[in-house]
Amino acid sequence: MQKLTLILVLTMLLGEASFSQLKKIELDDITQKGTFRAQTISGLRSMNDGKYYTVLEENGTQIVKYSYKTGKKVDVLFDIQKIKRNPAEVESISGYEFSPDESKILVYNNVEKIYRHSFLANYYVYERKYRELIPLAEEGKQQVPAFSPNSYMIAYVRNNNIYLKKLRFGTTSAITEDGEENKIINGIPDWVYEEEFGYNRAFEWSPNSEDLAFVKFDESGVKQYSFPLYKGSHPEREEYALYPGQYKYKYPKAGEDNSRVSVHVFNVKDRTTKTMDLGDMEDVYIPRLRWSTDPDKLGVLKLNRLQNQLELFVANPSSGVSNVLLTVREDKFITESVLDNIQFLEDGKHFVYVGQEDGYNHLYLYTMAGILVRQVTSGEWDITNYYGFDNDEELFYFQAAKESPLKREIYSVDIEGEEIVKLSSEEGFNEADFSDHYEYFVNSWSSANSVPVVSVFDEDGELVRVIEDNSALQKKVEKYDVPQKEFFTFTTSEDIELNGYMIKPLNFDESVQYPVLMSQYSGPNSQEVLDKWGMNWEQYLASNGYLVVCVDGRGTGARGEEFQKSTYMQLGNLESDDQIETADYLSTLSYVDSTRIGIWGWSFGGYMSSICLSKSDNFKVGIAVAPVTNWRYYDTIYTERYMRKPQMNASGYDDNSPINMAENLSGKLFLIHGSADDNVHFQNTMEYSEQLIQAGKQFDMFVYPNRNHSIYGGNTRHHLFSMMSQYIFRNL
Repeated sequence: MQKLTLILVLTMLLGEASFSQLKKIELDDITQKGTFRAQTISGLRSMNDGKYYTVLEENGTQIVKYSYKTGKKVDVLFDIQKIKRNPAEVESISGYEFSPDESKILVYNNVEKIYRHSFLANYYVYERKYRELIPLAEEGKQQVPAFSPNSYMIAYVRNNNIYLKKLRFGTTSAITEDGEENKIINGIPDWVYEEEFGYNRAFEWSPNSEDLAFVKFDESGVKQYSFPLYKGSHPEREEYALYPGQYKYKYPKAGEDNSRVSVHVFNVKDRTTKTMDLGDMEDVYIPRLRWSTDPDKLGVLKLNRLQNQLELFVANPSSGVSNVLLTVREDKFITESVLDNIQFLEDGKHFVYVGQEDGYNHLYLYTMAGILVRQVTSGEWDITNYYGFDNDEELFYFQAAKESPLKREIYSVDIEGEEIVKLSSEEGFNEADFSDHYEYFVNSWSSANSVPVVSVFDEDGELVRVIEDNSALQKKVEKYDVPQKEFFTFTTSEDIELNGYMIKPLNFDESVQYPVLMSQYSGPNSQEVLDKWGMNWEQYLASNGYLVVCVDGRGTGARGEEFQKSTYMQLGNLESDDQIETADYLSTLSYVDSTRIGIWGWSFGGYMSSICLSKSDNFKVGIAVAPVTNWRYYDTIYTERYMRKPQMNASGYDDNSPINMAENLSGKLFLIHGSADDNVHFQNTMEYSEQLIQAGKQFDMFVYPNRNHSIYGGNTRHHLFSMMSQYIFRNL
């Protein structure tokens, strides 16, 4: 009897242990199920009074109004089911934008992606008073529509031309008529501007709604690039079932001709278009237009080809005459982040600029005569995002890596620069979205091992309430055996201190030697080593016995100008040196198997993987997804910003090209690319492959048909990471 009781007790204990056993992370948790995906707030918009915000809910069928202070649902401003006049095809929407007076809502659906930022869609104007939904245009999809400040008109682009719709009369007229595919573009950027200057609308309304300024791109002289398209799937192209098609577009490679650009202003009343005189327009960039509060002062940003001189022009829309308000010159280059960090203040007397004048990214106040009033912030830390200026309280708001390059905090500073106030309370990564009038901000916070929390704070940084604590995700995470991320630093042989993190295998034992996979991106001003939530492939590999390590080398962000720009004219050289030094450092650790170190990366990270396998024999395995293999194949704006033209810096291009290092390849290399990559062309992998073949080097390669730089669609991502996982399990 005692023996039977003992057996029953043991059975119950074992049952409890089995029931409470933590789950192991599986690949489909990451690639298919979205097990660890955090909840976010979709389509949040502040309303004009700054006391309420709206959110897109119910699978895109409702726009709901909430109180910042209480979180209570105040109203439903748009409801598909209650629209009196609704075109039958509109069953849900993908996004929306209020008119400036909030009497109308511009909504859209049937999104057709073009490039990274651009898309076509069917747009509709919703009249809130009458609950009517009216198509913006009848002939085809539209791009980048924008309300006039008086809410009476909408300008938009279709087929490379700008159109104007007057909402009161329902009339539409063309502002430009010369738009033509692969020749003339009006009001939207060409491929390289969109990709490297990070925007998709190249027109702006004047504050009095009387004028529309726009950039015209003449890409007639830009050389055309093309790649084949197959029938495939996701999407399926039946027209290419037997004979592949061709996608053709203008892509200026380093050292080649760019689009010729010009700035024009269309007057709505007179229907006249004036060209702005901005001096010498040969081989320059116009990356932004920005009206001041004065309708007679149009701000135009102009960059030279080498991107080391930035001029802020103020142009008169009536005469076309302009003058230079600010000139910034750098020995190396001006970072693209400054483009969105120039703001004209509401007083009409000042503007603000965020730049690296003292070696770190800081805030500067100027008069409208271009005279520096003061440097508002200073110190050995970088402003990483400028949020704006509260005119009533005379406070600037910004995000910074003030406490550590790994972290982000939210701050305010008075216009005199005398008092910086930290508004975020939690240590880790904070991102803010301020209400109109800056009375509240929605803060998204997370840390490496803490799930994201979305909260409302007031202007003094006091917590008002929590919108989303991701408690459901936290409970889910607690059911899994999750490898934790740990941060570390080490000093290279060149006396450079580098930041990194490692994710140790489950049941880590310091007396055991583990294989290592180094993960990195390494591109200019990027950062991977951040105290920020993320559950991905790395945790899956650590759950399968691998030590995953990531180090941000020279050239990466939030460590000042000298560190960031140290790679100038030699892109790939110092970055790869630092990854090789990381492998050297890891080899000194007792728990690392120095014969089993691998490296992988995507895009710039794939470029790094390829270089490292030729510059060092530290690596047993390297995976390069969509890699650049010669900067001569990449675009003008990005490449020349860091390398100048190949005609000016041939050795910088050639000495740091994996193609020219093929004969020195060591370890097993796996190349992966999408055949329809419009960004880093498949040409990179093909030309590299040929050199490896001629050098007698064996390697592995996989091509995803019709996939772009992101390599996604259908089952593609799961296939990709499953394939890479198996490759690592077999070879590392």
